[in-house]
Amino acid sequence: MRNRIPLQLLGHDEYLEMRAGARVVEQDEHGEKVLLLPDGTYFKLFRRKRVLTSAAWKPYAQRFVDNAAALHRLGIPCPQVLKHYRIPAISRDAVHYLPLEGETIRQVIAGGLGEARADALRHQLLEFIHHIHSLGIFFRSAHLGNIVLTPENTLGLIDISDLRISWFRLGPFRRRRNLRHVLRYRDDREWLRRSIEWARLDK
Repeated sequence: MRNRIPLQLLGHDEYLEMRAGARVVEQDEHGEKVLLLPDGTYFKLFRRKRVLTSAAWKPYAQRFVDNAAALHRLGIPCPQVLKHYRIPAISRDAVHYLPLEGETIRQVIAGGLGEARADALRHQLLEFIHHIHSLGIFFRSAHLGNIVLTPENTLGLIDISDLRISWFRLGPFRRRRNLRHVLRYRDDREWLRRSIEWARLDK
């Protein structure tokens, strides 16, 4: 079992030193969200919630840390957390992590696939989703942009903050709901529906 990653306070000057030379990978109207650091690791920033929501008592950064540890225990490839920070000066929590090596399925598709390889990948994806459901994993953000094909030809998960893991395999309702999430983006759905297995699910 992996040791729990402790929450550490990070001073503003220390944060600025850490992010020096970083490339902004993702941002929104509130500011930077994901930074690629010069050493190839990532720094993901989470806004601190001040309203009474579930994110107030269990922040998304903590969920990311806990979910990464749980997925590793279950044998599901995912990012490896290095550090967990609170940065009071900018009202952010942060997770410093090693990325999951490989390409998202969307990136694999964009790179070009023969039809036989595409069919095999669609089947592999469906088997993978059935597998994580059997482990009690409900991934509300499941789509082809956060499921990664690793160099070992296995599938793994990224963007795991809102993932839930229960003690028991998912029931039929939650399985169907999760599969619908995978099909909710038009381009993803069009690619998946080229296989009979996925076409049957999208009815």
